[in-house]
Amino acid sequence: MAEINAAVPNTPVWMDVASPDLDATVAFYCALFGWEARRSPDPAAGGHTEFTLRGRRVAGAGPDFYGQPNVWTTYLGVSDADEAVRRARAAGGKTLVEPMDVLDAGRLAVLTDPVGAPIGLWQPRANSGVELLDEPGAMCWNELAARDDAAARAFYQDVFGWAADTQSWGDDVTYTRWSLDGRLVAGLMRMNDAWPAEIPSHWMVYLAVDDTDACAEKILSLGGSVPVPPTDIPPGRFAVVNDPLGAHFSIIKPNVPLRG
Repeated sequence: MAEINAAVPNTPVWMDVASPDLDATVAFYCALFGWEARRSPDPAAGGHTEFTLRGRRVAGAGPDFYGQPNVWTTYLGVSDADEAVRRARAAGGKTLVEPMDVLDAGRLAVLTDPVGAPIGLWQPRANSGVELLDEPGAMCWNELAARDDAAARAFYQDVFGWAADTQSWGDDVTYTRWSLDGRLVAGLMRMNDAWPAEIPSHWMVYLAVDDTDACAEKILSLGGSVPVPPTDIPPGRFAVVNDPLGAHFSIIKPNVPLRG
């Protein structure tokens, strides 16, 4: 586990969920993970809410503002959001949300990478990003699922300087572990033919839990769903779940450190 006091540039530093019903979303996650909610009193924030665990920021929730309701977005920390957007465009990315100031919290942008997956950029100011990692109730991993994994590797290397270590698991499963300065920062799963055609390339957020099966059962009791039931994989026992409004995320009880 780790307490974080400053965002590390070019690594995942924040996650938030867009919701058409913030009250329902806040109630679900607070009941599931024991999070506390701090809703911004500023009308310009649209009800944006920070979730905390033991007083430390772990995530956010807000209204949909780029046409993708009910989705968790991974944000990569950057020192200059405008320059990062320019690099991303040059490497084949497209802009969903142009760089914009979020009150005094920071400056954000949202892109789609060349495989079509949305990814956020966060230039921190008052909000330095998540303050807890790799413990139950906190973000522990971020993973891109993409059919064209070669294009994804090239983009994130060019824009964020990530090095790729790609391995094969079985006959048709290819996984890339991305690192920056020798530290694991994210993963890339190639979407093979077993993935339903209607599922687009996407970033997935993983939250650590003490007991994957018990957490999945609690999600069901709170009105969510579990499209991929608890399953053992090399890093631990995981499940893919949806909150009651349809936003998907993964839970995992790791059996090895996921970040280097």
